[in-house]
Amino acid sequence: MSVNGYRDYFKVLGVERGTDAEGIKRAFRKLARQHHPDVNPGDASAEARFKEVSEAYEVLSDPEKRRRYEQFGQYWNQAGGGGAPGVDVDFGRYGNFDDFINDLLGRFGGGAAAGAPGGFGFGSGFPGGFSSGFAGTPGARPATVDLDAEATISLPVADAFRGCERTLAVNEERVQVRIPAGVKDGSRLRLKGKGNLQPGTGRRGDLYLTLKLQPHPVWRLDGDQLRAELPLSLDELALGGEVRVATPDGEATIQVPPGMTLGRSLRLKGKGWPVKEGRGDLLFTPTLKLPESLSPQERALLEQLRQIRSVDPRQEWISAATL
Repeated sequence: MSVNGYRDYFKVLGVERGTDAEGIKRAFRKLARQHHPDVNPGDASAEARFKEVSEAYEVLSDPEKRRRYEQFGQYWNQAGGGGAPGVDVDFGRYGNFDDFINDLLGRFGGGAAAGAPGGFGFGSGFPGGFSSGFAGTPGARPATVDLDAEATISLPVADAFRGCERTLAVNEERVQVRIPAGVKDGSRLRLKGKGNLQPGTGRRGDLYLTLKLQPHPVWRLDGDQLRAELPLSLDELALGGEVRVATPDGEATIQVPPGMTLGRSLRLKGKGWPVKEGRGDLLFTPTLKLPESLSPQERALLEQLRQIRSVDPRQEWISAATL
């Protein structure tokens, strides 16, 4: 794309001459990702191509340089009295692609904090996982930016109950995280100094982890209490007695009072969710569990019960419902 030292920067970026600033940015971002040396390790031609598209962006993203370039063509530098453009890049000084690209866009006057108007938010789509939000200018004092990073960890209820360890990849660094027992849905952990890195300064923010508990087929967390439905048979509801139940620590027995009504809860104190002072309570809400099919003897007994039943279960309900 160079003739007698002249590069057609529009062709370098693959855009038409009338393309606006946003179109120039989109084209550069696409080509920068494609030819970045981290994506093409050891490929000298990719690195040369990367520097070429960076040079083109340096000129076309600057309104004054672009005006001179479009007016004077290959003589635009002489017309403006400036030196020839060039991109001198030390790829090793950057922690990840986001750090590099934001620094580069800042140098060319086209950068902004990631997620801000006119900026680039590459974080979730590139290795490293978090947007750095930094745009630097060589020789100038680095801008004061928020280098903190956010991430979400999904946890099974068992891991949240007992505590666990997780290994995260943060800006190409493996970070070991200890999650204490008893965390709840929405809990946040802070990892100091494990956030985004500001290029050229060594400053690094903190990493904030939001914990999300996965649904469990039995247990449901309600504040400091752990809840579950307790299936009971008709005779257990009517006659009461000791029944076998599950707890997070294993099996236990609980006393069901005679005539147990649905909607009322049974409590096991100190057997629920871990809290600062120990453990919350475990609450069981009884439900009626009828068999899918009845044996002949069960059916005969239920028919007999229907004949001798002394209470109409709907009598008070019908009286109250009459308008």
